[in-house]
Formats: sequence, structure tokens, C-alpha cells
Amino acid sequence: MIGEQIAHYRILAKLGQGGMGEVWKARDTRLDRIVALKRLKAEHNARFEQEGRAIAALNHPNICALYDIGPDYLVMEYVEGSPVSGPLPVERAVKLAIQIAAALEEAHGKGILHRDLKPANILETGKGTLKLLDFGLAKLAADADSTQTMAVMGTPAYMAPEQAEGKPADARSDVFSFGAVLYEMIAGRRAFESLAAVVRDSPKPLEAPAEVVRVVTRCLAKAPSDRLQTMAEVKAALERVAVQPAERQPSIAVLPFANMSRDPDDKYFSDGLAEEIMNTLAHLPGLKVTARTSAFAFRGKEQDVRKIAEALNVRTILEGSVRRSDNRIRVTAQLINAEDGYHLWSERYDREMADVFAMQDEIAAAIAAALRVKLVRGAARRRHQPNLQAYEAVLRAEYEQHKSTPEANARAKQLVERAIGLDPAYSAPHAQLGLCCFLQANWGLMRASEMMPAARTYAQKAVDLDPDDARGHGTLCVVASLYDYDWEEAGKQFRLVLAAEHLPPEVRAGLARVYLLPVGRVQDAIEQIERALEPDPLNVFARALLAFTLTAGDMHDRALAEAQKGVELEPSHWFPHFSMSLSYALRGELAAARTAAERSFGAAAWNAQPLGLLAGILAQMGERERADELLGRLRKMPGVGLLLYHLLFSGNDTTADWFAKMVEDRDPNAPVFSCLKPIRSNPRWPALAKMMNLPVVGS
Repeated sequence: MIGEQIAHYRILAKLGQGGMGEVWKARDTRLDRIVALKRLKAEHNARFEQEGRAIAALNHPNICALYDIGPDYLVMEYVEGSPVSGPLPVERAVKLAIQIAAALEEAHGKGILHRDLKPANILETGKGTLKLLDFGLAKLAADADSTQTMAVMGTPAYMAPEQAEGKPADARSDVFSFGAVLYEMIAGRRAFESLAAVVRDSPKPLEAPAEVVRVVTRCLAKAPSDRLQTMAEVKAALERVAVQPAERQPSIAVLPFANMSRDPDDKYFSDGLAEEIMNTLAHLPGLKVTARTSAFAFRGKEQDVRKIAEALNVRTILEGSVRRSDNRIRVTAQLINAEDGYHLWSERYDREMADVFAMQDEIAAAIAAALRVKLVRGAARRRHQPNLQAYEAVLRAEYEQHKSTPEANARAKQLVERAIGLDPAYSAPHAQLGLCCFLQANWGLMRASEMMPAARTYAQKAVDLDPDDARGHGTLCVVASLYDYDWEEAGKQFRLVLAAEHLPPEVRAGLARVYLLPVGRVQDAIEQIERALEPDPLNVFARALLAFTLTAGDMHDRALAEAQKGVELEPSHWFPHFSMSLSYALRGELAAARTAAERSFGAAAWNAQPLGLLAGILAQMGERERADELLGRLRKMPGVGLLLYHLLFSGNDTTADWFAKMVEDRDPNAPVFSCLKPIRSNPRWPALAKMMNLPVVGS
């Protein structure tokens, strides 16, 4: 089928199939644009021609346009996006639902029913616009009760009771399906699991504001006469909910504390103290706390706290300073109301260094009281009060680790080894040491056969000392997936991490990369990274990782938009440029790919990933002399860099050969990069997947 010409449409790739036919990505050679072409099964051709012409008359920004109709096909607008899914914050779900309601209102106004509304038929584009797809079961309202044989067609979990019972459908049937979709967007689960449940049962209670619950309940009434009667009514009800001033959740960003000590190297301690207070606050139920990367992005920038709060979407800002002198410490802290810039609370603490832990708890308790957040006993409990020197070594190590360079990682490793020697019962340095070992393997600096088992040993020790250590469980998930190829154990550790009381955003995003992507759960990975970005919107690594994940899902427009956000956040970071280059390269835009790859390589010449990507792009563009020069450097760091080179320049067999070698060497990058379409479309993918114990997903 690929390469086939249908009229003036050239078939490029298969997008999916269903009961009515198959959907293909195609190029309109006459107008030179990408379209979606739906080939219909013979028994549906006559019915679609009449109704297809009616749907083509629809002109609405939230409805996928129908361009053309042929004897056995429909030609539609090609939409690049992902199906709506939950759970979503209620405010966002309502905003998206208003777009769906507007699209259905337009269709109903033209006398057209959808009759198969479900999340899979509603795509969200990279710009947050929804597109309603697949009027494959659409029916002209005037004819809706004249074809009883069609009445039970649709998707059972979203079908109105009257459709399930074979009775005539009307606009109120779409209202019911809309209610089921909105319920799922908010709850993250279906309202009904079967056709019988649609007719018989009420859905589980929805946790949402009363006004939203009322709208959903009216939509899901069993009797059509009890529902909201038109999509115009539904949309109006949701718009009233959207404009009501909701009571905002208490929220705070902890800015890096100023280092007022004589020694400028003490900045690690002032940073660490601010981060420790941040972590303590993150355990308070009902308080939204901005993550470290985003809060610390404003270091050294003279900005009004109101502008900072607006950028981070918080109501309060905590700022302070730290001064150390011998064994004493002075901390000043101010809690500021971002709306007016006035202080809600301020305090100065003069203590012995030995009292630093009690002081952190006092500051958190004072903030909780000022924000009227309930301080739950034990919410931020310390299982073990560490040796003070070990604690300082861990703070120094974390300060180094945030630099994300091989040299800084080596220094962090030495510091946490020292901390373990000072206090073997302290879990944090064991977890940090496990991460250091993994990074040495991941970056190709040390053999995976040495570093990955060591990472497992240290991570296991961390969780033995503290069963709630999310970073320890995270590293165990990494080793199980990227080294052991034990996906059952990886899934177990992944679930333990997600159940953590306080889950650091970087751990959530990282495990989406190392576990969800290899097992083919691309959409789940996207959702987890997006959740990681909610408290940490300025995290350049997570933003670039989202772009990489979208590329794996073949959503290049969204991927490039996210990569650009990462570039704007931190132009000198290699990863967003790398993700941008990879996306451009995979869709054949080599000039743009080269520009981004050059920037990525310039920012991290030590890293094999941008080096391999750039070498492959140059070779594909015919610049053999420079490509060969880079290839010579790549051969000294075998692994993912050479895989990227072969993927872009060599044939399927060479790429598969090199990928197989990476798997045999237990290179931790092999499962991660296996998510890319050129790997999974390789004829040898089933055999490669078997080597990693992976299901053959996406082949």
C-alpha cells in the first residue's frame, strides 16, 4: 500500500484502522499538502458518500476538515496530536471540554450527529487546540431514526443508553457521550466499562467542584429528557464554571538563599538549605511547591517577586540568606505575598550548626501556619538524623550533580563515598552514589558491566535504610530495565516510585524515559513527563525529554515546539538542541537538523549522542570529510553515538548489527533509543526486541 497512488494522493504511511476501514497518511500531489486518507470497506461506501458531503460543509476550528470524497475513500485534514486523556486538572479539562462542545454544537446546527464520540476521536495538537475526528458513524439528524440497523453501532463504553438499546438517536445521544468523555478526562477512568453498565449503572462519584459534577451528571442521565438538551446548553454551563473564581490552592516557590558567608564556596550550603526546606514543604498536604530547577532559575536575576510568582504560577515566594561562621549559622527568611509584594512572615534564626535540622522544621512549620496549611504530624518525618559532616558532604554532592557534567559527577561520587564512611546508616548518599554509577555507564565513561551492578547495590542499600527513598527505587527501576531487561521487576519498582509520598519531578520524568518508552507506552511517558513539568515548568532537561518522547511518538510538530521551549530556557544546554535535531533529521529536514546538531555538539563535545547525530547528518548530506573526522572520534566511544550515525546514514542491517552489539554489551542507551521509529520499523526488530525481553510493540 505504501507508495500506491489513489487519484492524486500518494500513500506515505499507515496511521491506523478500525471497523469501517483503514486510515493512511498521504500526500496530495496536486496541492502539495499532507492529508489523512480513509479507505472504506465496501459495505460502507454508499452510506459514506451522502453523509461525507454533508460533513464537508462543516467549517469549525475544532473539527477535522473533510477535503475530498472518492468512490471508496475520504480525504481529511491531517492532524498531528495525541488523544485527550486523564486525569487532568479540572480547570484544564473544562477548557478542553468547551472546545469539544463548540465543535458538536456546530455539527448539530448543520443537522449532523457524531454518534461515536470517545477520547480516541479527539486529538489535542501541540498548541492546545482540540480537533474532533472521525464522523465515521455520523448521521444526518433527519435520518437518524430511519435506519434502525445502524442504531447499535459505536463504542460501547461511550454509547448513550438509547443507542445501546437500539432506539433512535438524536443530539442528546451525543450529549451523553460527551459526558462520558468529560468524566474520563477528569477522573482518569471510564465512567462505564461495558454496554450493560451504560444502561444499568451510575458511574463512581467524581471528585470535582460541585458545579462541574452537576454538568457531568446531567449529561449522563439515562433518560434523554433528563439531560441537558443541546450542546449549546452544555457549552454555556461549562463556560459559567470556567469564569467562576475558584479558590486557589496555596502555593510557594523557594528561591535560592543568598550566601552571606565569607567563603563564596559556601554557596552549596545556602542552596542545600533552601532545597531542604523546599523538600520539607513538599510533604505538606494541600501545598503546591515549585521544584528546585524552576525556582533556582531566577538566581542572580533582579526581578520583582511578583513577576517571578507569575512565571512559576505561585501565590507566595520564600527568600532568604545564610551566613556561616565557625559552628554557628544565621538564617533569615521572608515569606512574601506575590499579589501585593508584602511580607506575610519573616524571621531570623541564630543557631549552632548542630541545630540545623530542627531549624528547617521550624521554618516549614512557620510557613505552614502563615499559609494556613495543615501541618500533619509525621508528614515530613526524618527517619534518620544524619551526622552533620555527612549531611554537608551530601549537600556538596547534590550541588555538583546539578551541573550535569562528567567532572561534576566524579566530584559528587567522591563526596557521597565520604558521606557513607561518616554515616553508613544515612540513606541519601547511598541513593546518590547509585545515581553517580548509573550516569558513568549512561554517558559511556565506564563499562556498564561494572557500573550498573554497583548502582543496584547502592540503591538497594538506600531502600533498605529508608523504604520510602524514591531515588533509590528509581535507580532500581533503571537497572532492572536498562541492564537486566527484567521488565516485571522494573514495573514493580516503577509503581513503588509513583506511590511515593513526595516524588521529585526529575525522578518521574527519568523513569518515563527508562521504563515507559522501551515497553512502548509512549503516551503514558508523555503524560508522566508533563506531570513532572507541572511543578517544574522551567526544567530544561524535562522539557527536552518531552520533545524526545514526542519524537518517539512521531509527533514532530509538538516535539519541535517543546524543544524550542527548552532552547529558550537554556540556550547552552545540549539536550534541547539534540532533541530538535533528531526530530528534524527523522523527518528529512537535514539543513535544520544540522544547525541544531552543531549547537548540541558545541555544548557537549564529550557526549557521544550529539557527536553521533551530527556525524550521521553530515554523512547523509554528503560532507564525508568532516563526517569521517567525527566518526574517528566516535569509534573511541562506542555505543549510542555510533548507533545514531548508522541509523541516519547506514542501511537497516548495519544499524541492526550495531544495535544488537549494544544490547549484548548491556549498553543502557539501547532500550531507550529502541523507541525510535527507524529502530522499530527495522525488519530485524522482532529479533532485537526478543534479545531485550521486550514485547514487539510498534513493529
